[in-house]
Amino acid sequence: MHKGNIIVGQSGGPTAVINASLAGVFQGAKDAGINKIYGMCNGVEGLLREEYVDLSDSLSSPDAIELLKRTPSSFLGSCRYKFPNLPEGEAVYRQLFAILEKLDIQCFIYIGGNDSMDTIMKLSAYAESIGSSIRFMGVPKTIDNDLAETDHTPGYGSAAKFVATTMKELVCDSKVYNMDAVAVVELMGRNAGWLTAAAALAGDADCDGADLIYLPERAFDTEDFLSRVDSLRKEKHTLVVAVSEGLKNKNGQYICEEKLKDAKEDAFGHKILNGTAAYLVAQIREKLGIKARDIVLNTTQRCAAHLTSLQDVEEAFAAGKKAVGVALSGHTGEMVRFRRIQDEPYEIQLETYDIRKIANAVKAVPDSWINESGTGMTEEFIRYCRPLIQGEASPVMRNGLPCHLSLRR
Repeated sequence: MHKGNIIVGQSGGPTAVINASLAGVFQGAKDAGINKIYGMCNGVEGLLREEYVDLSDSLSSPDAIELLKRTPSSFLGSCRYKFPNLPEGEAVYRQLFAILEKLDIQCFIYIGGNDSMDTIMKLSAYAESIGSSIRFMGVPKTIDNDLAETDHTPGYGSAAKFVATTMKELVCDSKVYNMDAVAVVELMGRNAGWLTAAAALAGDADCDGADLIYLPERAFDTEDFLSRVDSLRKEKHTLVVAVSEGLKNKNGQYICEEKLKDAKEDAFGHKILNGTAAYLVAQIREKLGIKARDIVLNTTQRCAAHLTSLQDVEEAFAAGKKAVGVALSGHTGEMVRFRRIQDEPYEIQLETYDIRKIANAVKAVPDSWINESGTGMTEEFIRYCRPLIQGEASPVMRNGLPCHLSLRR
């Protein structure tokens, strides 16, 4: 049995499979003979208040672990807490490390995205500076798929599957009436358009797919957009358009800027975006005089556990187990990442990478994967994305509805 205990937390926006990674951490720790596996309640913010649980109380059986893998949201709760810079904020670090020492923690595992990897970077650096033996390891998650130095992130495959499915259904619905109409679907993506790009998967033998797809990687021109809509509606009555919430014009301003003057920011300084689709719909109505509606999928993109990708669930679970294994072997200040070996048949390899080269970086969609006009995706993107949405992790049903696991506190 290993000496010392493990603590794990979840941070940032949840995904449909973030709990599969938590299950992987728990299973990996149990397999390694760890005595106590603690869970932070609401990430490091809760841990600083000494709010934590023994995960064995909730995950006492294989059935509970399987149910956790199919439960949406963050089982342990989340936070958006930014650690202060040193040396000014050292008191917070001393407070956290005192708690970790009291709990006899040897490995600290944090499941999250860009901002969470910033936390791992800062804590591992501080541990090194004071000679602490505690190891810090990051497990990737984000539906945005924008973490650097990894082929993709757990959570993206399931969100992409949900987006593509929803787009197919919207295209079917748009054909009901024989009249000119445009549906503008707003998808998450502040600086990277991976999720919006997934709308391209809807195009298949039984579906035309999205008529236009716009990502924040390319400057957006409203007049060109209206011209394309006007031209396309002469070919077909109804159009379905996919847009990223973070679309910007050539001057780098969000196209919904007027609606954002009083918008709040989170702890990491990110402005909370909304209104891109509504702005475009207003322009279509005013300039083209045709019926238009905005559809904002919002948080449904990250919590649709009833439509998860089995591939995504399995990879998220494996990432959690991998983090435990490498941390127990002595690694620290790293993140589990996916390295793709090939597309067909799909094969990936799990490894770890220096967190300093990942934290606070954003991975954009490659420009070569966006078509020349900037209104759609290339076949290269389709080959990249399609393996990530394969398979279904059927929910456990009770009384006709999905059953989820709740935290025992």
